[in-house]
Amino acid sequence: MDHLSWVSAMNGEWADASITRRTRLWVVAGLTLAVAVAILTRPPIPQSQSYNDFADQRTLLGIPNLLNAISNVPFLLVGILGLTFLWRRRASGDAFVEPSEKWPYVLFFAGAALTCFGSAYYHLKPNDDRLMWDRLPMTLSFMAFFAATIAERIDAKAGVRLLLPMIIVGISSVLYWHLSELRTTGGDLRWYVEVQYYPMLAIPIIAFLFPSRYTCSMCIFGVLGLYVVSKALELLDGSTFALGRIVSGHTLKHLAAAAAIYLVLWTLQKRRPLAAKPS
Repeated sequence: MDHLSWVSAMNGEWADASITRRTRLWVVAGLTLAVAVAILTRPPIPQSQSYNDFADQRTLLGIPNLLNAISNVPFLLVGILGLTFLWRRRASGDAFVEPSEKWPYVLFFAGAALTCFGSAYYHLKPNDDRLMWDRLPMTLSFMAFFAATIAERIDAKAGVRLLLPMIIVGISSVLYWHLSELRTTGGDLRWYVEVQYYPMLAIPIIAFLFPSRYTCSMCIFGVLGLYVVSKALELLDGSTFALGRIVSGHTLKHLAAAAAIYLVLWTLQKRRPLAAKPS
């Protein structure tokens, strides 16, 4: 396979010849149903009581947990940059076939900017009550990016129409966990887990099954890769901090996640519509 054929295949164009569009849609629908059933039928997932116990709890410059808190600033910066790009009609006009496709990205970058405040507020005094304000803006970005992917690769109108319902589902998952905590220790994270992780499973499958209508489509895998790196750093919080006690994995997680959001912005700045629309 030559280079151009490989790029076409990776962009999803192989699906046109090997599998019908209806079948591809059924694959995505079946995956969605399977994940929903799996979540619904499993026992409640409680919030770990050690979750708020981060490795780096140093007070610097009189501010508790300073590095975990201040490392959220890049979210605000990239969020503002993204919203500014979208606001400039001339600059963003080439990034969208349909003007309405801009709206998922408006909420995506708005969620990123709000994450700075919600996460910083949480990290100044980590506890479950404050954790809700950390998670709410993140779900805004998760769901908005998922809707943007649907609009770009499956159907523009469907992606935009699904935006508000998906945002409501995302916010409801956090509120459900928070309210469940009032009834039992740890509460029930099942729906929040689905909102956070299902898009990361579905988006690459959609990217393989449906070709993008834009150039730079492969960047989506870079975005997902950086997100995976951020989650790995979160899990390696303590072991990373133990390497010289300079910076923790959670602090680096914020930087990796902000880099993923910036890559989304860079992609929008560079991409252009393809001449032919995918089937």
